Amino acid sequence: MSVKLDHGSDELAENHEINVTPFIDVMLVLLIIFMVAAPLATVDTPVDLPVSTAERRPKPDTPLYLTVKADLSFVLRDAPIARQELGTALDKATGGKKDERIFLRADKTVPYGELMQAMNVLRAAGYLKVALVGLEQ
Repeated sequence: MSVKLDHGSDELAENHEINVTPFIDVMLVLLIIFMVAAPLATVDTPVDLPVSTAERRPKPDTPLYLTVKADLSFVLRDAPIARQELGTALDKATGGKKDERIFLRADKTVPYGELMQAMNVLRAAGYLKVALVGLEQ
């Protein structure tokens, strides 16, 4: 026994309105993402950095030390060097290998800006692998 219920025609009525619910959901998700990410993007908070407690890594057999002394002069290994001659002296010391790690040491009284200038000189000379040397605790 079967029964057919007649609900009118099989054609659906056209709906000319856009369903905005998915758009609102997407906008709320984006709003939450930006609300979480915005505070992380600011780094203007003053901070007192701690001493490093990283594990010691083995040094090469003959590490190449570049030292910035308190009077802002450079010493490559044990020989004083002028800032203008640093690139050629590094090329001579490394044999032209630009991928060798340079260990950069600086006196405690050297301003941060001067240390950054020393790193810029190293980068301009093509030496991108720089390790900063500090005291261990």
